[in-house]
Amino acid sequence: MQFHHHGYVSTNPKVQPAAGVGLNRPEELPDQVDVLIIGTGPAGMITAAQLSQFPDVTTRIIERRPGRLEIGQADGIQARSVETFQAFGFAPEIIAEAYHITEMNFWQPDPENPQNIVRTSRAVDDEMGISEFPHLIVNQARVLDYFADVMRNSPTRMTPDYGWEFLGLEIGEGEYPVTVRIVGSGPENQGQERTISAKYVVGSDGARSKVRDAIGCEMSGDRANHAWGVMDVLANTDFPDIRTKCAIQSHDGGSILHIPREGGYLFRMYVDLGVVPDDDHGKIRQTPLEEIIARANKILHPYTVDVKSVAWNSVYEVGHRVTHRFDDVPTSLAGTRTPRVFITGDACHTHSAKAGQGMNVSMQDGFNIGWKLGHVLEGRSPESLLSTYTAERQVIAQNLIDFDRTWSSMMAKKPEEFENPQELADFYVRTAEFPAGFMTEYTQSMIVGAARHQALATGYTVGKRFKSARVARICDTNPLHLGHLAAADGRWRIYVFADAAKPGTAGSTLEKFADWLATDPASPVVATPEGLDRNAWFDVKVVYQQDHRAFDLNDVPAVFKPQVGEFGLNDLENVFGTLPDDDIFAQRGIDRDGVVVVVRPDQYVADVLPLAATDELGAFFAGVLKGHAAAQV
Repeated sequence: MQFHHHGYVSTNPKVQPAAGVGLNRPEELPDQVDVLIIGTGPAGMITAAQLSQFPDVTTRIIERRPGRLEIGQADGIQARSVETFQAFGFAPEIIAEAYHITEMNFWQPDPENPQNIVRTSRAVDDEMGISEFPHLIVNQARVLDYFADVMRNSPTRMTPDYGWEFLGLEIGEGEYPVTVRIVGSGPENQGQERTISAKYVVGSDGARSKVRDAIGCEMSGDRANHAWGVMDVLANTDFPDIRTKCAIQSHDGGSILHIPREGGYLFRMYVDLGVVPDDDHGKIRQTPLEEIIARANKILHPYTVDVKSVAWNSVYEVGHRVTHRFDDVPTSLAGTRTPRVFITGDACHTHSAKAGQGMNVSMQDGFNIGWKLGHVLEGRSPESLLSTYTAERQVIAQNLIDFDRTWSSMMAKKPEEFENPQELADFYVRTAEFPAGFMTEYTQSMIVGAARHQALATGYTVGKRFKSARVARICDTNPLHLGHLAAADGRWRIYVFADAAKPGTAGSTLEKFADWLATDPASPVVATPEGLDRNAWFDVKVVYQQDHRAFDLNDVPAVFKPQVGEFGLNDLENVFGTLPDDDIFAQRGIDRDGVVVVVRPDQYVADVLPLAATDELGAFFAGVLKGHAAAQV
């Protein structure tokens, strides 16, 4: 990480200098805010953490609980989420404390003695090398703690406002058009009603979302009429795979999805409670814990589980539901006005917990809307940017529902209902990229290009997340992952992959591009307002084809070494070469004539362009930047 550019720092460098609204942040919830977020679940907290990086945006996040979440229901952290944590600066810490899933084992009835279960197969969790990051299990409460740290250490010094419950809202006119009614739910403000005026509202208030109801969104979908008991327990057992993720199918007792938890002792079991009768009227949800434990022992036979302590347990029925829009603009009015209220996470999509997607997809909802609100409120982008939220995330939610419907129905099958004993294990391996979070592919819009030049960088699919690869940083010769340097700071990334000319060659394609980027009115970098560092809006990095020993920094154009901070110090950490045995050009199918890869603030590839296509690059950002000169191109 970079620091000292504003002066010597001897304290924790993760604590950024206070700025903007963080300089005199009031402890009390103000009457007017730019963004009011309802709910401190994963979707709400990542939205707040992203907006906390915009010093001039007043964001507050309220929660009806009196304090932090202590016991989280979600626990699965897919690799895409760990990539996101890296951008927010806490991936190493959460990786260190989490349980790592490396294999999943499958158990079925013993053909010779069907009352007993036997291990039938093992599946490597990431057999295809989808990500360099691991698949983790960690308490949801700890994820929220880390996002709270990001907020607290940000320039805005943001902290949640606990003890406030959402009552309703109305959308009117004016600078602060959303009027929100809230009521105190804490020990000191119980029953106290207040009205907050906001420019925008984000409802991250869960499956029973009052914000969703207030904007007239309705859930549609189905219930699978199948119930599961879930419990986090400390227990002694002779089941040999108690510290390995397992799918367990018994002869006549149902199934278990078994998930070890962080810390070495705790584990979670989703225990099959069977089909729910139509006339059940919710009675299945009253299933006592003792029965869930008894069913678990029946399924695990001949092994037993002796439960010593229960940290948390619940009963739920599988449901797959999604709203048709994720904002307040009715479908009939789409395109006629921009939204003011948004919903994220369980407020707009619900599904089973067994695919480990709820927290992960919800966080990508929040990451998506967070940077967009920041750009609009700071004047970087037009309000039309906000309409891309529903357009992008509603499709992803529907894809998730479709996948989860298949996965949860397979988990509920009896062994004899499968065409072959390996069907469940094969499905797990074959579809690994989807639950890992890497099948998201946004379609063409104002922030996703037409992919006309996709062949120039086949490893960077336009609309999909930027997959990191290793390079050598020239200034210090360190080999590192290029993608790991992309912080969740609201900046666009422009990765410039140089042509084959020797660095410093006059008239090369790269030299011409660098001159355009630094001086042309149509360049997005030139759009950076006066008074800000040249890299405040755009993080520009160059990767040369040569080995890092083949040239030095004096061969590199100045636009890749911007002057930053109050002393105007040269940032030398944007210049890279290839590694002899780890060539990023070969790994990602990058054309040797030179390529520009544009990446959004939420890590998704926005466009792939030839190095000489400056007109196209300028035209792309003409639609993204408000009032930029490129709009006249």
